[in-house]
Amino acid sequence: MTTELDVLFDVIRRVVIEVLVAIEDFLLWLPWPATIVAVAIIAWRAAGYWVAAFSAASLTLLAAFGLWDSTMETVALMAVTVTLSIIIAVPLGVWASQSNRLDRILRPILDGMQTMPSFVYLVPAIAFFSLGNVPAVIATLIYAVPPAVRLTNLGIRQLPEETLEAAESFGATPLQLLLKVKIPLAAPTIMAGVNQTTLMALAMVVIASLVGAGGLGEDVNRGLGRIEPGNAFLAGLGIVFLAIIIDRITQAFASRQQSSMGAGGGVG
Repeated sequence: MTTELDVLFDVIRRVVIEVLVAIEDFLLWLPWPATIVAVAIIAWRAAGYWVAAFSAASLTLLAAFGLWDSTMETVALMAVTVTLSIIIAVPLGVWASQSNRLDRILRPILDGMQTMPSFVYLVPAIAFFSLGNVPAVIATLIYAVPPAVRLTNLGIRQLPEETLEAAESFGATPLQLLLKVKIPLAAPTIMAGVNQTTLMALAMVVIASLVGAGGLGEDVNRGLGRIEPGNAFLAGLGIVFLAIIIDRITQAFASRQQSSMGAGGGVG
């Protein structure tokens, strides 16, 4: 099977590597103080002063301990993985919300994907893409997609019927109803799904390092392998810092959308 699909897998491998390397090189090219200031400004605009202060302090700490390059490698890996996850998950969730048949088909598949041990995803990824960052991206992608699919589907299905009926009474076509009413109103719930997908992808960082992915996960495994618990702890702390920063910013953005939309079917 791998021989017959070798060309396809080679194309996927090359595209993922080129995009990943481009993002990583750009992040490493930026001076770390400039990156910290940019993140702090984004955090301040999205979530307020306390989150901005925490973001700046935690990233400065990582730079001071010599973990900046590893942190940027992890951020690049997350950027590629989460982007691909959203591209796949959100349209699939929207489709499932409009089709009960597809919803019934997807439910057991998503259940299986979420209950299967995360290590299992490494096996087909290695079989098709060998070792390195590409199988790490693929395995993380499979692990992280289900929450966004579920919450996108749920957010659209739980919209108030009276709101949809009002839009239909004004002559909205099914496509207009979906694009201009359902998806905007379900945006806070969809953002909650994106948030969960991002955090699940970040949770795979250490496991992904077992197949050759770089970044903070590799530092954790190296520290454990060399019996250097201090280094492993610092790298693990870096992963926690990234998770908190991403979670606070995306949650604040989702809350802001919820406030602007009113009661738009959000999930607490």
